[in-house]
Amino acid sequence: MMKKLFAFAPLLYSSLATADIFWFVRNTDGSTNWQYVANFSSGILIIVVSITALRLFFSRRQVRRYNNELEEIRTQLELRVKERTANLEAEIVEHRATMARLRSSEAYITSILRSMPLMLIGLNNENKITQWNHRAEEISGMPSDSVVGQDLWDAYPNISLTPAQIQQALDDNETLTIKYSQRGQYHFDITIYPLQEQSETGVVILLDDVTQRVKNETMLIQRDKMSSMGEMASIMAHDINIPLRAIIKDVKEVRQDLTDEPMDIEGMREMLEDAVIRGQQATSIIDNLLDFSGSGGGTKAEANMLDVISHSVELANDVLSVMPGLRFKDVKVNIDCPEDIPEIPCYITEMQQVFLSLFRHSCYALGKVDEDEHTPVINIEVTVFYDHLWVRIQHNGRGINLDEQKTIFEPFTADGDANGQYDAGKRLSFSHFIVVEQHQGQIALTSDPAVGTTFHIQLPLQ
Repeated sequence: MMKKLFAFAPLLYSSLATADIFWFVRNTDGSTNWQYVANFSSGILIIVVSITALRLFFSRRQVRRYNNELEEIRTQLELRVKERTANLEAEIVEHRATMARLRSSEAYITSILRSMPLMLIGLNNENKITQWNHRAEEISGMPSDSVVGQDLWDAYPNISLTPAQIQQALDDNETLTIKYSQRGQYHFDITIYPLQEQSETGVVILLDDVTQRVKNETMLIQRDKMSSMGEMASIMAHDINIPLRAIIKDVKEVRQDLTDEPMDIEGMREMLEDAVIRGQQATSIIDNLLDFSGSGGGTKAEANMLDVISHSVELANDVLSVMPGLRFKDVKVNIDCPEDIPEIPCYITEMQQVFLSLFRHSCYALGKVDEDEHTPVINIEVTVFYDHLWVRIQHNGRGINLDEQKTIFEPFTADGDANGQYDAGKRLSFSHFIVVEQHQGQIALTSDPAVGTTFHIQLPLQ
């Protein structure tokens, strides 16, 4: 600042600076020309007023612009406030709805837990009880309020679980299922679920009292066994009855011939020979039944399915050739089996019974075809597919209609007609039981009443 003052110092001492500053309004005689003063003052005033007006004009425009900007800012703020208020109101409504849903869900889950027919117990990582539902209260006799927060074995020492089992489920992080029972008294299914994706570790224990269900299942199994035995007894009684009747008939005829004069020695010899053959056939049936009854409860043995089927065919030639109508000996049997077929573990005698029942059914269906040019044929095919052995038995006899297909594998029930004809179409439930229950396989059929029937048996190789 001082440097600027020193820069103007020469001008202050110049002659122009020391001259009269009003020289331009003076006359030549030195008097003041007031007209000039007035004009000059007016001009200066006009300039000042103009400048002031311009400044006011621009200031007004600037103020208006500022006001517009402020108004716009205020409008934006009000809009933002409205939007924020609306968002807050929506969030409040949503929060209230969420809280209502949470309360409803909590009430629903609580209702489910209370209504569950299972005993449910929740434990944290310290084996402290966190859940104790209504069923647990009923079984233990202890209300939830008195046990929640306590150690499970301190609160309920009679529970059929150990801490080691709980720890095993936690360590493996897998569901653990335990069956606990006292034979003839009670049965429990105990399931331990480790908690997944939770901030705190723990388990959920479900105890299901399945005593009544086990009793019902046992009764059903016993009923099925009795039905199977009834079916087996019916089949064997039918098979034995035929040769016995023939023997009795032959003996009666021989007795009658002994009283006749002259005696027909040759005829009696033929009838006695026929009686011997019939007796051997009955003996073969009884031996087969004894073999089957003696095989129960044993262990599976490795067997070549071709040998099993071949022996079953030989057995069918003895057993099924005394039936009225078509005899099994008169049926053409074709067996298609690879030489390198692997041996499989099975109950050999039981599988022979399966094939014998299927041959009996096939022979019965073949005998229903009344055509002069018809040749009864049974085709047997054995194949291996992946890890299973397949046996297909196909015949060209009368097929099975849809109604018969629905009931052919159902348990046998007597219809009260002891003298009725043997119905082979209702005698395959025992075969189904042997294949499915004893060998963990499958048995099914495909049939066309006009073409014939194919039985499909699937057995695991291992």
